[in-house]
Amino acid sequence: MADFLGMMKQAAQLQSKMKAMQDELEHVEVEGLSGGGLVAIRMTAKMEVKGVKIDPSLVKADEVDILEDLLVTALGDARRKAEAAMAEKMQSLTGGMGLPPGLGLT
Repeated sequence: MADFLGMMKQAAQLQSKMKAMQDELEHVEVEGLSGGGLVAIRMTAKMEVKGVKIDPSLVKADEVDILEDLLVTALGDARRKAEAAMAEKMQSLTGGMGLPPGLGLT
């Protein structure tokens, strides 16, 4: 019975730490770039887009399709960096042990 109570206490501590990490991830920001920095997307590690910067040289009526492609690329870059930041935080929390499926942070 003592082992069960100890496991429950550890689970409660882990849940508390995960909640704190989720709150912290809202403040971790990454920047995705494309076009050699002509387009930049800023987002949190929880995938919330915070800002978009577009170099004025890209704003030409006949090149909208290029700008759209660069935005998609920058968003993808930012998403990958946000996922990496989340994974790094998770690894530091769990000490490298994997979590069971379904216990993600999103």
